[in-house]
Amino acid sequence: MTTSPKSIRILGIDPGIATTGWALIENGKEIQIIAYGHIETSPKNKDADRLQEICFDIEKICDMYQPQETAIEKLFFFKNQKTIIPVAQSRGALLLTLVRKGITIAEYTPLQIKQALTGYGRADKKQIQEMVKSILHLPCIPKPDDVADALAIAICHLNSRKALRIQS
Repeated sequence: MTTSPKSIRILGIDPGIATTGWALIENGKEIQIIAYGHIETSPKNKDADRLQEICFDIEKICDMYQPQETAIEKLFFFKNQKTIIPVAQSRGALLLTLVRKGITIAEYTPLQIKQALTGYGRADKKQIQEMVKSILHLPCIPKPDDVADALAIAICHLNSRKALRIQS
């Protein structure tokens, strides 16, 4: 798949060990959704096997859709202490996979993502989801939540690129 010279294809990733959300968007006259989905791993599998599955699937997604840039959520504050280490491991494995694929990576905190989409850093999850739905002209909010989050991360990066005047 090719993109026009002025467009940029962005892969947004919401990392997780049980569920990793991903979404591809492309800018043009309007933001276009190329594809989105999620990767689920079984808690019955060893963490190493789950991480390998996530990375293998992200590699396939990158090979299929050829993103030029990736935006991934940065761990900033975590309410659930039981899941922070597995999520951090997933994030690290994803970063390594993306570096090996030669894809530019941008990282955003939840606060930055909320500000980029709503202008308010303390927006709740529902507000973010509604903005994703509105910006992308979707009939409903994508499910599971990790997919909507991945779309939000990709939109945040697209908006940040414009603010920073990153050249395509």
